[in-house]
Amino acid sequence: MEKIWLNEMTWIEVDEYLKTNDIVIVPIGSTEQHGPALPLGLDTYTAITLAEDAARQTGVLVTPPIWFGDSPHHLAFAGTVSIRTEVVAEYVKDVIRSLAKHGFKKILILNGHKITNLDALHSATRNLKEYELPHIFMAVIDPIKIGSAIANKIKESKEHHSGELEASHMLHKFPNLVHLDKLPSISPDLQEKYSKFMKSDLFSGGDSIDIVWSSEEQKNFTENTGSFSDATKATVKKGVEYHEGIVNNIVDFINWLKNKKVNGL
Repeated sequence: MEKIWLNEMTWIEVDEYLKTNDIVIVPIGSTEQHGPALPLGLDTYTAITLAEDAARQTGVLVTPPIWFGDSPHHLAFAGTVSIRTEVVAEYVKDVIRSLAKHGFKKILILNGHKITNLDALHSATRNLKEYELPHIFMAVIDPIKIGSAIANKIKESKEHHSGELEASHMLHKFPNLVHLDKLPSISPDLQEKYSKFMKSDLFSGGDSIDIVWSSEEQKNFTENTGSFSDATKATVKKGVEYHEGIVNNIVDFINWLKNKKVNGL
């Protein structure tokens, strides 16, 4: 199959695809600050590249990406566009409803905006599954949950927002969008500020409490940079390993899903 992007196909081509396959990936990210070295669209680029490579390896389709996400905690930084949690949820519901109407029975939401979109995505999929579309298989894929093994194998620094792995991934896929001379070395002590239950490394285990902060508070504790973790050890090699590790897991899941019958039970 040469085409994987829904937006590049005619409706007739999609109709033909649905005669033999019922899986589709919906990439969603955000448009928000990622410090002085990385692009605002990083989370969406992440979702796009993971979805595209997984789709090419499995022969499934990918919808156009959703570029905006739930990002109020970054609004103190220019260029950030944030959509309210409930609006993201309703938007995603309509995307799923449209796809289900035409015969897609297995819909995978691939979240590049690690963790932060999950409230909206889980609300949307759980409610649709329970009350409206019980016959549709829905899953939410997030790099934090599917990429922890490869992340902890290769990273040398604590990984949080705009950190080593995000920078490495961009160096691998979009090197022209990375300002190497501005990669942050800052690593705010989040536990000192928000207690021992605040994770300073998103890929770490242990007990934690979800503590919220405003965008102005974030601007303050990141010393006006918006960066949460040291990214100076980012490399293309790490980006390749991180990307391929996550893609391989998604491919494994899709190959399993191809043989699963969906009957709503």
